[in-house]
Amino acid sequence: QVQLVESGGGLVQAGGSLRLSCAASGTMSSIDAMGWYRQAPGNQRALVAHISSSGSTMYADSVKGRFSISLDNTKNTVYLQMNSLLLEDTAVYWCYAATGGRLRWGQGTQVTVSS
Repeated sequence: QVQLVESGGGLVQAGGSLRLSCAASGTMSSIDAMGWYRQAPGNQRALVAHISSSGSTMYADSVKGRFSISLDNTKNTVYLQMNSLLLEDTAVYWCYAATGGRLRWGQGTQVTVSS
Protein backbone atom coordinates (compact mmCIF):
# COMPACT_ATOMS: atom_id res chain seq x y z
CA GLN A 1 0.00 0.00 0.00
CA VAL A 2 1.35 3.38 -1.03
CA GLN A 3 1.05 6.36 1.27
CA LEU A 4 1.80 9.99 0.52
CA VAL A 5 2.33 12.21 3.52
CA GLU A 6 2.36 15.96 3.01
CA SER A 7 3.75 18.62 5.29
CA GLY A 8 4.63 22.29 5.27
CA GLY A 9 1.29 23.99 4.76
CA GLY A 10 0.09 26.83 6.95
CA LEU A 11 -0.60 30.53 7.19
CA VAL A 12 1.73 33.05 5.60
CA GLN A 13 1.55 36.72 4.68
CA ALA A 14 1.40 37.81 1.10
CA GLY A 15 4.88 38.02 -0.34
CA GLY A 16 6.14 35.31 1.97
CA SER A 17 7.34 31.78 1.30
CA LEU A 18 6.38 28.25 2.20
CA ARG A 19 7.88 24.89 1.34
CA LEU A 20 5.63 21.88 0.94
CA SER A 21 6.97 18.35 1.19
CA CYS A 22 5.39 15.06 0.20
CA ALA A 23 6.98 11.73 1.03
CA ALA A 24 5.86 8.50 -0.61
CA SER A 25 6.22 5.25 1.29
CA GLY A 26 5.05 1.67 1.17
CA THR A 27 5.30 -1.09 -1.34
CA MET A 28 5.33 0.38 -4.81
CA SER A 29 6.95 0.31 -8.20
CA SER A 30 9.43 3.00 -9.06
CA ILE A 31 7.99 6.48 -9.17
CA ASP A 32 7.58 7.89 -12.66
CA ALA A 33 6.52 11.39 -11.65
CA MET A 34 5.25 13.45 -8.77
CA GLY A 35 3.54 16.79 -8.50
CA TRP A 36 1.02 19.06 -6.90
CA TYR A 37 -2.55 20.10 -7.53
CA ARG A 38 -4.51 22.73 -5.66
CA GLN A 39 -8.11 23.69 -5.18
CA ALA A 40 -9.37 27.03 -3.93
CA PRO A 41 -12.93 27.48 -2.67
CA GLY A 42 -15.32 27.68 -5.61
CA ASN A 43 -12.67 26.58 -8.08
CA GLN A 44 -11.81 23.32 -9.74
CA ARG A 45 -8.72 21.37 -8.78
CA ALA A 46 -5.86 22.48 -10.98
CA LEU A 47 -2.33 21.33 -11.65
CA VAL A 48 0.32 23.48 -10.01
CA ALA A 49 3.57 21.73 -10.84
CA HIS A 50 4.80 18.39 -12.14
CA ILE A 51 8.18 16.72 -12.17
CA SER A 52 9.23 13.49 -13.82
CA SER A 53 11.73 11.04 -12.37
CA SER A 54 14.25 12.37 -14.89
CA GLY A 55 13.77 15.91 -13.63
CA SER A 56 11.61 17.43 -16.34
CA THR A 57 9.27 20.01 -14.87
CA MET A 58 6.04 21.73 -15.80
CA TYR A 59 4.27 24.62 -14.09
CA ALA A 60 0.93 26.33 -14.23
CA ASP A 61 1.28 29.77 -15.79
CA SER A 62 0.06 31.39 -12.59
CA VAL A 63 3.03 30.11 -10.57
CA LYS A 64 5.87 30.27 -13.09
CA GLY A 65 8.80 32.20 -11.70
CA ARG A 66 7.48 31.97 -8.15
CA PHE A 67 7.21 28.24 -7.42
CA SER A 68 9.85 25.59 -7.84
CA ILE A 69 9.34 21.84 -7.74
CA SER A 70 12.08 19.34 -6.98
CA LEU A 71 12.31 15.60 -6.45
CA ASP A 72 14.59 13.58 -4.23
CA ASN A 73 14.48 10.14 -5.81
CA THR A 74 16.43 8.58 -2.96
CA LYS A 75 13.74 9.63 -0.50
CA ASN A 76 10.73 9.40 -2.82
CA THR A 77 9.96 12.94 -1.75
CA VAL A 78 8.75 15.88 -3.77
CA TYR A 79 9.10 19.47 -2.66
CA LEU A 80 7.28 22.60 -3.70
CA GLN A 81 9.07 25.82 -2.86
CA MET A 82 6.56 28.66 -3.01
CA ASN A 83 7.89 32.21 -3.04
CA SER A 84 6.23 35.60 -3.47
CA LEU A 85 2.94 34.12 -2.38
CA LEU A 86 -0.24 35.86 -3.45
CA LEU A 87 -3.69 35.88 -1.88
CA GLU A 88 -4.90 33.79 -4.79
CA ASP A 89 -2.47 31.02 -3.89
CA THR A 90 -4.72 30.21 -0.95
CA ALA A 91 -5.96 26.66 -1.50
CA VAL A 92 -5.75 23.07 -0.41
CA TYR A 93 -2.68 21.52 -2.01
CA TRP A 94 -2.53 17.80 -2.83
CA CYS A 95 0.55 15.92 -3.92
CA TYR A 96 0.40 12.95 -6.23
CA ALA A 97 2.74 10.21 -7.37
CA ALA A 98 2.55 8.30 -10.61
CA THR A 99 3.73 4.79 -9.88
CA GLY A 100 2.92 1.40 -11.34
CA GLY A 101 0.53 2.95 -13.83
CA ARG A 102 -1.59 4.53 -11.13
CA LEU A 103 -1.89 7.89 -9.46
CA ARG A 104 -1.61 8.00 -5.69
CA TRP A 105 -2.73 11.03 -3.69
CA GLY A 106 -1.82 12.67 -0.45
CA GLN A 107 -4.35 13.85 2.10
CA GLY A 108 -4.06 17.52 1.22
CA THR A 109 -2.58 20.43 3.11
CA GLN A 110 -4.03 23.90 3.55
CA VAL A 111 -2.09 26.94 2.44
CA THR A 112 -3.55 30.27 3.47
CA VAL A 113 -2.06 33.56 2.32
CA SER A 114 -3.15 36.61 4.28
CA SER A 115 -2.91 40.29 3.45
